[in-house]
Amino acid sequence: MAPPKLYTIKDSGNCYKPRLLAALLNIKLELVEVDYRNDQHHSPEFLAINPRGQIPALVDGDKVFTDSAAILVYLSGYQSDSNTIGALLPFWSNDVVEQAEIVDWVAFATGWIQSGIATARAIIRFRGVSATTQPLLDTATAKGEKSLEILQLRLRTNEWLAVGRPTIADIAVFCYVVLAPQGNISLDPYPAVKSWISRIRNLPGFFAIEGLDDPEYGKRA
Repeated sequence: MAPPKLYTIKDSGNCYKPRLLAALLNIKLELVEVDYRNDQHHSPEFLAINPRGQIPALVDGDKVFTDSAAILVYLSGYQSDSNTIGALLPFWSNDVVEQAEIVDWVAFATGWIQSGIATARAIIRFRGVSATTQPLLDTATAKGEKSLEILQLRLRTNEWLAVGRPTIADIAVFCYVVLAPQGNISLDPYPAVKSWISRIRNLPGFFAIEGLDDPEYGKRA
C-alpha cells in the first residue's frame, strides 16, 4: 500500500508538525516539496488538492486533509505494520474529555501561537522589518510573549500540555515555539518551556528540521 503523501515546505512550522508526528510514530510518508516561492500552491494541480491553496496537505488514497491540525489527528490514529513506536506513545485518546483537553491546546497553537510567534518569524524571515511591517511585528511579538507566559504557567506544574503524556497538543504547539528565536522572541525567560522542549526532543524518533537550533537561520539581511 502506498504511504500517505504529504505536500510540504521544508522550512514551514506547520509542515514540520505532521512530519515530526509521523517520525515519532514511525509512519512512512511520501514527501512532495511544493515550490512556494514560485506560487506552485496556487497552480491548478495543487488547487485541485486544496482549493484554499495552503500547505501542508495530506493525501492518503481517497482521503484528503488540508490543515495541519486535521493531519495530526489523522496520523495519531494511523495504522501500519511499522508504527511500533506509536503503540508505545499514543498521541491521541479514545476518551472524549481527554480529546477536548488535547484539542484545547491544538486550538491554542492555531490561534495564539500562529498569530504571535509564527507571524513574528514570518515577518522577519520573509518580509523583513520596515516601517510597514514594524507595527505588525510589534503586535505579533507581544502576542508571542504572552503565549509563552501562558505556556510557562502551565508547564511549571505539568510535564506535558494535556492528559499527563505527550500528545498532538505538544506537537502542535512545539513546532513554532521552538522556532521563536528566529522571530527575535527569546525563550530564556521561560525555563519551564525550555525544559518541555528538551523533553520533546528526547522522544524516540524525534528529528530537527534544518536550522532548528540557529536563531539566525533564514533571516533577511
